[in-house]
Amino acid sequence: MLSYFLHRMALVIPTFLGITVLIFAITRLVPGGPVERMLANMQFQGDGASAMTTAGGSSALSDDQLAQLNAFYGLDKPVHQAYWEWLSKLVQLDLGESTRYYEPVTEMIAERLPVSLFYGGMTFFISYFISIPLGYYKAVKHGSVFDSGSSILIFIGYALPGYVVGVLLITLFSYHLEWFPMGGFVGDDFEDYETFAEKASDLLWHAVLPLICYLIGDFATLTMTMKNNLMENLSSDYIRTAIAKGLPFRTAVRRHALRNSLIPIASHFGNSLLFFMTGSFLIEVIFNIDGIGLLGYESIMQRDYPVVMGIVAINAAMLMVGNILSDICVALADPRVRFGA
Repeated sequence: MLSYFLHRMALVIPTFLGITVLIFAITRLVPGGPVERMLANMQFQGDGASAMTTAGGSSALSDDQLAQLNAFYGLDKPVHQAYWEWLSKLVQLDLGESTRYYEPVTEMIAERLPVSLFYGGMTFFISYFISIPLGYYKAVKHGSVFDSGSSILIFIGYALPGYVVGVLLITLFSYHLEWFPMGGFVGDDFEDYETFAEKASDLLWHAVLPLICYLIGDFATLTMTMKNNLMENLSSDYIRTAIAKGLPFRTAVRRHALRNSLIPIASHFGNSLLFFMTGSFLIEVIFNIDGIGLLGYESIMQRDYPVVMGIVAINAAMLMVGNILSDICVALADPRVRFGA
């Protein structure tokens, strides 16, 4: 196990470099950029059009001024040189400075991290806490009315994207019925509440609809994975042999089939770590949740390259660490797995 772990950790570095090089090159090749965004915003501000254009319609900024702006944002350097400078700062845990807010990217991500951790943690624990028992019960009661009815609901939830469900929930429960707020992480009066119960109640009141959107896709996948694998193990010869020798059916399921059915669930465990960081861009946009997902979406739209690269770097690292954790969880769930054997 130790040698396998060290080998996988050694592969993290070239994989991380490959991901970041690709994204960094894309950010430099796509049309538009911080300078173009700044000029476009100035044209929409009051009399910006007259300030930015001359009588002939050409840009009021000279080539030297544009070159100075590109140098200020670090866009005048070749891609490989700019990437090397970004990587050198990353080693020092410096993600650079936002070209939109002129704030350190590390501080911007840290400010929004608690929001994403809350929704990521809630999504992770609720989905596993419900999907595993539900998949177990659906497999044991396969073909029953409960199994068929719940499968219809699960497949509908799996087919609908989370952001589409979010629009429907806001329209019905927030706009028409006014049961829940239209969005936001907490209410405007959150700081005025004195007791912990009042703050927790306000937080959970705002979190109900977004959590449904977060849970619906992952919950459906985990539930059906658990059910299908448990049914496959229940039809195996070793379960039939155990029952034929007098072992009660439910005992055979719990002692033998259940653990083997958890192996695919364990392989999915590491990928769920991404929810702790970013969640879903579109869900946070729809509900106006000021988390890392909304920050990433706005950064992409505004061509804020340092923030985009910072979020990509963190996601890449989390994904690779999550894959290693998935392999470890599989080894713990399946005693037949021996890494390096």
